[in-house]
Amino acid sequence: METLTGTAIGLKTKAVALLWADEAPEDAIRFKSGRWGCVLSLFAAAASKGRTGAFDQETYGCWGGGTGLGFGDCYQTFPGGVECFCRFLADGNDVCEQGRAIGQQLAAGGGSFADDFLHGEKYVKDAGVTAQLLQTLPMRRISAPFVVVKPLERVDPKLEVPKSVTFFVDPDQLSALVVLANHTDPKGERVAIPWGAACWVLGILAYRELDREHPRGLVGLTDLSARLNVRFLGSNIMSFTAPWPLFLEMESNAGNSFLQRETWRALRREPSAAGPAGG
Repeated sequence: METLTGTAIGLKTKAVALLWADEAPEDAIRFKSGRWGCVLSLFAAAASKGRTGAFDQETYGCWGGGTGLGFGDCYQTFPGGVECFCRFLADGNDVCEQGRAIGQQLAAGGGSFADDFLHGEKYVKDAGVTAQLLQTLPMRRISAPFVVVKPLERVDPKLEVPKSVTFFVDPDQLSALVVLANHTDPKGERVAIPWGAACWVLGILAYRELDREHPRGLVGLTDLSARLNVRFLGSNIMSFTAPWPLFLEMESNAGNSFLQRETWRALRREPSAAGPAGG
């Protein structure tokens, strides 16, 4: 199906649908079992190249990706377990004998992961903060064996219902999506910017929104590591994930909204010498 919203905001890439499925499409690109990969890279491939991607319990790419997509608490299988993951996200594992030993083994395999494992990504203050964060995370095991991501244009809504739709957008387009998501909400609270792994935002945090009476859109790609992995999309790109009910609501409003007015048209044109408009 096409998206009126995407057309109205001048989307340069394809809107990406996330679905749960009983089988992986034959043409789906997938990570090899047990091999590292960034979930966001398959979303980006769907958006920029029109590819279909699929994940299952053995091919989710990384611990955060498996957890984020809804394959349970995959941090249990992180090197050294959850305790080492908590230190990894904070100030590192070189503070304990077990962590140093594991880090040395990882270093022997090459790559930068060992350095982050030992010295920490420092995204949070300490391991205690990570542990508390994990307690609030809505981990789950989804009811289907596969998560599929593909261009929304390849979805037949008569046969399949996406869980969400994600747009990769520039700041102006993101602003428009925030406004459109709040088009019928007198409180203006239909969008949130949760902190965490990008795959959490696209997966389990968006799944949680489906349990709300009025699901919120989620702004993502504040995950610095994920931004590095999808840098080919551009340095000024953010993501906006609309749970399916919100997406349909936005679609119904996009044709008769600010998107047809001069302020939006002016924003999409090249900057001019004209002064700022009143507002």
